[in-house]
Amino acid sequence: MTAVITGLGVLAPTGLGTEAYWRATLDGRSGIGPITRFDASGYPVRLAGELPGFDPAGDVPSRLLPQTDVWTQHGLAAAAQALRDAALDPAELPEYGVGVATASSAGGVEFGQREIERLWSQGPRSVSAYQSIAWFYAATTGQLSIRHGLRGQCDAVVTEAAGALDGLGQAAATLRRGETRAVLSGGTDSPLSPFGVVCQLASGRLSPSGDPRRAYLPFDAAASGYVCGEGGAMFVVEDAPAARGYGRVAGYAATFDPPPRSGRPRRLRHAIEQALDAAGAAPSDVGVVFADAAGVAELDRAEAAALAEVFGPGGVPVAAPKSGVGRLYSGGAALDVVAALLTMRDGLIPPAVHVRPDPRLGLDLVVGAPRRAGVDLCVVVARGYGGFNAAVVLTRPAPTVQGGTA
Repeated sequence: MTAVITGLGVLAPTGLGTEAYWRATLDGRSGIGPITRFDASGYPVRLAGELPGFDPAGDVPSRLLPQTDVWTQHGLAAAAQALRDAALDPAELPEYGVGVATASSAGGVEFGQREIERLWSQGPRSVSAYQSIAWFYAATTGQLSIRHGLRGQCDAVVTEAAGALDGLGQAAATLRRGETRAVLSGGTDSPLSPFGVVCQLASGRLSPSGDPRRAYLPFDAAASGYVCGEGGAMFVVEDAPAARGYGRVAGYAATFDPPPRSGRPRRLRHAIEQALDAAGAAPSDVGVVFADAAGVAELDRAEAAALAEVFGPGGVPVAAPKSGVGRLYSGGAALDVVAALLTMRDGLIPPAVHVRPDPRLGLDLVVGAPRRAGVDLCVVVARGYGGFNAAVVLTRPAPTVQGGTA
């Protein structure tokens, strides 16, 4: 069995569509700016990575618009892109031949806020019947299954910013068991409503800066937190010849951190090591690591330490393209997977945006301009609030590293 990513669909604050996102990422352009979706003047955070001119028409049937939150509309639109890119028509496969595994951290918060406002201002009869499903974390998985007739195994993953990698791990495991021929996987989020922003404030990790150039600076001595964002990416993952697609999901692992103040170390290192073991790869095989890049000083130090333990100090190039779009929660790692696949395709590691690396962290962080590098194998790591860690190993379509699959 091979878990090959054959189709990509991308919605990012820097561009709608795979190539638009990739051009902006290589150019070091930022999609972070003032929140325009609502009046944020009274909130302690006023910046976000918003999608530029997203219009669901064409990829999302008009009948679904009043039934779904914008986060699910993002998932539907990105999935339609991915299916077209893979030239996959689920109707041509066996009835249970395609499954779904998507991730979300926020669910339909904008839809839920709107309906609760109606409840209190207009009474219970004004509340949409779709409130019962549109807010739910599995709504995108369910709508994709119905929309495209995907009756294979369907999963919904809720591990915050680690979710998209966990979804890919689920997809690869489903293919390995021979239960489906393909899985539609990935993650999107859209937490940019007043209620959504207030919920995020509780973490204490959002940057209070009002300067888009200085608000989200992972691995920088001036890091003050992160900027949230919306969008993400979807993938078609198939049991297909390894040379066919963008790359192969060669290894995956997840770990969970112990409780805070327990005195026990975080376990990101173990997730990376276990993913490499699953891929039959050594740290020296890795051409680049796409970092979680929290932009929170304590978390950045912990991630830098984990990477040094696995690869040695400065032992591997590190990419942090999230710095140009914000942390998209379940959508963030999905975009990093896209960037990793295109890095292997084009031989260019994208730069972090506006970041001046803190030399005390000992990272070989790519900044300023894309770095030319022939990459055959890369690692994407992600951490979710509450202790979730995940790592995925990706190889080129014609892999040079032999080993097992996730």
